[in-house]
Amino acid sequence: MAARGLLRAAAAAFRASTRGYAKKPAAKAKGKGVPKEVLKGPEVCTDPTMLATHAMGVNYFKEGPEVALKPDSEYPDCLTSSAFTPRLFKIHLGPPKKLEELDPDSLEYWRRLRKYNTWQRNRLKKGKKL
Repeated sequence: MAARGLLRAAAAAFRASTRGYAKKPAAKAKGKGVPKEVLKGPEVCTDPTMLATHAMGVNYFKEGPEVALKPDSEYPDCLTSSAFTPRLFKIHLGPPKKLEELDPDSLEYWRRLRKYNTWQRNRLKKGKKL
């Protein structure tokens, strides 16, 4: 009988040590009727003149005016040179050009060709049956 008691005590100790869950922390109740503080997003400026003359969102101080844009003559030449102009500032906003209209030596031609081939492959895959 003493052996059974000893076995039961050992089994109980073994079961208690294998339990891997932590005790849940007690939730502290904040005062009743206290409204939660709602976070506001940043203010969005919709004034077109302000958007054209100021760099909105660049000022990282909490208080103070937005940073005004300077005339082009005060910026370095590397920002306004013709080397950057084709990539950064000239955007084709019309309908996409056809493959025949593009120059075969341009990167745009090869990207468009890859897109056409992808569309063709997808159309062929859609019609196949397993």
